[in-house]
Amino acid sequence: MKLASLVNDIQYNENRPTIQVLMETDAGKEIRIAFKEGQVMKEHKTPFPIVVEIFEGSIEFGVNGETHQLKKGDLIGLEGGVPHDLKAVETSTVRLSLNKADSAKRVEGVVNQ
Repeated sequence: MKLASLVNDIQYNENRPTIQVLMETDAGKEIRIAFKEGQVMKEHKTPFPIVVEIFEGSIEFGVNGETHQLKKGDLIGLEGGVPHDLKAVETSTVRLSLNKADSAKRVEGVVNQ
């Protein structure tokens, strides 16, 4: 059994979103991304399918040049290879579910672009 929390010990970076791996299982990885208002993750792709949950706040989620306004409780799933970007409309917490074969370091690389 593994336990994690989306609300405890949230850390924000002044210059870019903060990535934290909350849990890793045989099936995948759960990552928390903490955004301050206005912070972005530039356009990128993932080699594997992902699911993104807006746990708190509001995010402009761009997919193939089209922007979707996502708010607390919204989920979006993408297949691998789909270009997407994120911008925090307000301070937000995002849960990212990754395929086991994907890497948290890849996500950190996107944030550091």
